[in-house]
Amino acid sequence: MKAIVYTRYGPPDVLQLKEVEKPTIKDNEVLIKIFATTVTSGDWRVRALEFPAGFGLIGRLVFGVSKPRQPILGTELAGEVESVGKDVSKFKVGDEVFAFDDAGMGCHAEYKCMPEDGAVALKPANLTYDEAAAISFGGTTALHFFRRGKLQSGEKVLVNGASGGVGTAAVQLAKHFGADVTGVCSTTNVEMVRSLGANHIIDYTKEDFTENGESYDVIIDTAGTAPFSRSKDSLKERGRLLLVLGGLLDMLQIPWVSMTSSKKVIAGPAPGRAEDLRFLAELAQAGEFKPVIDRRYPFEQIAEAHSYVDTGRKKGNVIITLKHED
Repeated sequence: MKAIVYTRYGPPDVLQLKEVEKPTIKDNEVLIKIFATTVTSGDWRVRALEFPAGFGLIGRLVFGVSKPRQPILGTELAGEVESVGKDVSKFKVGDEVFAFDDAGMGCHAEYKCMPEDGAVALKPANLTYDEAAAISFGGTTALHFFRRGKLQSGEKVLVNGASGGVGTAAVQLAKHFGADVTGVCSTTNVEMVRSLGANHIIDYTKEDFTENGESYDVIIDTAGTAPFSRSKDSLKERGRLLLVLGGLLDMLQIPWVSMTSSKKVIAGPAPGRAEDLRFLAELAQAGEFKPVIDRRYPFEQIAEAHSYVDTGRKKGNVIITLKHED
């Protein structure tokens, strides 16, 4: 099968289209023929070893010290079940599915095996493969943080970085949970974020949310530009700062913040779970959640997709489409 492989860290041109062995399913796995995948900010960070401040060494230990431990990037996919292991009962050949393999990656390929109990779910019938491929990363991340932050209906939520993959998901999910949502984005993205249901928009090129006198029950920072030192005065008493993207120093402050104030900082990895994918699929089927797609690239042009994601200006999700000769 064809796959996008990299054997060293660096710029997008380290990515090469190669023929690799097609995976063989185990008894508890399904083999998925991939029709769409994504390039996320996570793919960029792992490819280039560009991590938040303080996490460089940890990143190398996790992903490979001198070269990538997993040579195929990609955490999201949508496709069709081509075959199933003998112990599989939840899926059948021909099922249209989407999946998320955050730790294992390997989705930038024509085929991928997933355990049936892994983060795999049936594709919502009203979404294309392109749209379904983009559900997982942003959706499960935002969902995980809102649950940890115990978001309640009627609370005021500010989404910093509301136009990105996680941000566009966070706006829609916060609205679903009954929050009053303020989205922070640039001028060019104001109308798009408003269309997702944000009650209020702050254009950060014209206004600093930390200086407008407003306060929020929850601030979710998906851009890495609103640490506690900057956001604390914009949090209400017992307010929660959800740090989707933060440096090591931000993490180390968490116990001190809890001990010295009523406010709370919540950070850490956001695991993708099958039940979360099913929840997001139900919302998508009901028309309450729809991944935002910025650009689409054919599989062979994935380096160009990485170059675009590297700019930090993508809106929502960048999709990679695959065509199979058969």
